Amino acid sequence: MNAVAAGGTVRVLVVDDSPVARELLAHVLGGASRIQVVGMASDGEEAVREAERLRPDVILMDIHLPGMDGFAATRRIMETCPTRIVMATATSDANEVAANFRAIDAGALAVLAKPRGPGHPRFDVEAAELVRTVRVMSEVPVVRRWPRHADASSAPAAPAAPAAPAGLGPRPGSSIRVVVAGASTGGPIALKELLSALPKDLPAPILVVQHISDTFVEGFAQWLGDSSGYAVRVATDGEETRSGVAYVAPSGSHLQVRSPGTVALVDGPKEHGVKPSVSVLFRSAAAAFGAAAAAVLLTGMGRDGAQELKLLREGGSATFAQDRESSVVFGMPGAAVALGAAQYVLPPQKIAMMLAGLVARDRMKPHS
Repeated sequence: MNAVAAGGTVRVLVVDDSPVARELLAHVLGGASRIQVVGMASDGEEAVREAERLRPDVILMDIHLPGMDGFAATRRIMETCPTRIVMATATSDANEVAANFRAIDAGALAVLAKPRGPGHPRFDVEAAELVRTVRVMSEVPVVRRWPRHADASSAPAAPAAPAAPAGLGPRPGSSIRVVVAGASTGGPIALKELLSALPKDLPAPILVVQHISDTFVEGFAQWLGDSSGYAVRVATDGEETRSGVAYVAPSGSHLQVRSPGTVALVDGPKEHGVKPSVSVLFRSAAAAFGAAAAAVLLTGMGRDGAQELKLLREGGSATFAQDRESSVVFGMPGAAVALGAAQYVLPPQKIAMMLAGLVARDRMKPHS
């Protein structure tokens, strides 16, 4: 399915077992310009049928559906009539949120919070986020997910890990002591691919800023750890970082890393309209570790982290940006590429392989 042309109307199928929720979602979307709700479904089986019949540009779907749930419906749709799917949930329970993120494994593009009704103080913010996400996802190319029982021998072989070039990475005498990463729209997919491809004993901590709904952080971290096999936890103020662990920024605070590897959660104004901000994390890594930091800027809207990635590169750090082809949105990494901030522009799996190669090279260096 081709992406919706800029300025075109986005056709949306709303799937939810609650009539009240369906009407609210249809009201929010129908009131936005260039969005048309073309159908509604109340269960997974109906969602699959309507996806085939209506061929919408985007499906907005709850995970909790009678009979075939949203996870199974997502998998079926992606196998039979691939469509851009956004999961919308009303829960803030970490286990429930983690279950919602499992839909990304089946082919969904994003998980976000349902607007909590016109009387809620955050209704306007959540409604705007829903509209923005649907519009952004309508521009993403769709990739078919083949049935799980398909012949595994037909799948392409994983690429060999590239060796780290001699001229890349920390200046002489410096080893990579910390990895910092930032992502926004499409980030959960990219982060999962990055962490899945990294050695689980990577001798450096990873600090992550992912722009995400405030109530989703705990569940997101749980899903990311389970799905990637990497140790993932939500960062807490003052804790000492450990190698082989990824620390996700909590909501409402900027995440910083300080020498010799302490987490700091700090207050302060939003940057690039978000808090936590990738820019704040990257600046702290540049100040605390200089050339001993490696930085990764992944898919997302806007410019958060782009200028700071350049700062890190100028300080001798190894810097990476996700490539256009694998990005859901090439905004943040694209801004970094335009600034000349990224030494390497690669998909997440190859970024992981390159990082592993750099660390292996550092391990082999003689230390005085």
